Amino acid sequence: MAGSGHENGAISIRPADNLAVFEVSKKPKKNKFALGCAMLASLTSMLLGYDIGVMSGAIIFIKKDLKINDVQIEILVGVLNLYCLVGSIVAGNIADWIGRRYTIVLANVIIFVGSLFMGFSVNYAFLMVGRFIAGIGVGFAIMGAVLYNAEISPASSRGFLTSFPEVCINVGILLGYVSNYAFSKLPTRIGWRLMLGAGATPSIFLVFAVLAMPESPRWLVMQGKLGEAKVVLEKTLDTKEEAQLRLNDIKEAAGIPQDSTGDVVVVQKRNQLKRAFFAIGMGPIAGIYTSKIFPLKLLAQGISLGVAVNRVTSGIISMTFLSLYQAITIGGAFFLFAGIAAVGWLFFNICLPETRGKTLEETERLFGNLVGWREVDKKMKEDNTKGATHGQ
Repeated sequence: MAGSGHENGAISIRPADNLAVFEVSKKPKKNKFALGCAMLASLTSMLLGYDIGVMSGAIIFIKKDLKINDVQIEILVGVLNLYCLVGSIVAGNIADWIGRRYTIVLANVIIFVGSLFMGFSVNYAFLMVGRFIAGIGVGFAIMGAVLYNAEISPASSRGFLTSFPEVCINVGILLGYVSNYAFSKLPTRIGWRLMLGAGATPSIFLVFAVLAMPESPRWLVMQGKLGEAKVVLEKTLDTKEEAQLRLNDIKEAAGIPQDSTGDVVVVQKRNQLKRAFFAIGMGPIAGIYTSKIFPLKLLAQGISLGVAVNRVTSGIISMTFLSLYQAITIGGAFFLFAGIAAVGWLFFNICLPETRGKTLEETERLFGNLVGWREVDKKMKEDNTKGATHGQ
């Protein structure tokens, strides 16, 4: 045989064969631990598919039982996507706060509550409340599963593992159809409630299953838990070398020195600086200023309105920040906030008078003019000076 020889009964192997054997032996195997973690994380997204599938059949019985019209049906079916969007946006901050794993746990708890609400609905309004709760939970689940899978996966199978949530959605749709068929023979008022309420059952199992998963190594590093992160990386990646390289990359991104091996304290300098300026500026002064510009009879209503506007604004910023920085980058988002702060500074400086040392009656006079308060303030000071002179 060409390229081979028989010397002393031994078989020589061609260099090409050696290379082939080496390449096969070096080909990484599927990491079963990472595979199992990704599957468990993705199962929560199956509940979105279940809702899509089961609602397509349940609406026939819901319409008949609750006597609702087509517009109400359309809103009932489609509104989950809007709630899911809100949930996904909020979940981004939650995942950074409590971790990816507990975000998925929270998603299952919320879906469990939402499913029970829908299953025990006595009218359309009650059903819509259940849809809202379930939609928020589904948003948490989708965001959490995709994020967790991306951070837990080895490079060799990241694309494969991050596709699991979409696969589970389709499995959930199929299970929704099965549920439609299984409960369709029951009385109308019971059948559709069981269809929707059955979604609570998997959530109970998933809460405990997800708790058995390790936390995302990226989140652990962000919390300074380098030892735990290294253990998780070595379990979920193909080789220890890849685990060390990934750990180094994450430490660099988190601003942690490469020579750090144990747990460290991670300080977010931008947030700390921002919070420090806020704490001595707009944080307390907004409430103080609001409490001084209203007459006594309108004080409660004025402060209530101020707090409401403050909370709504905070909510809008929290729920849109992820989408905002994805659209214009983090730097662009903060430049936008800086621009808003600059406009605010001009507004405060031009339109808001100083209230220090003034009575409520004097404050009311100042707020009688939007931009002419400086002249009023000057005249008030002159009158006070004359009054003091005459008093002497």
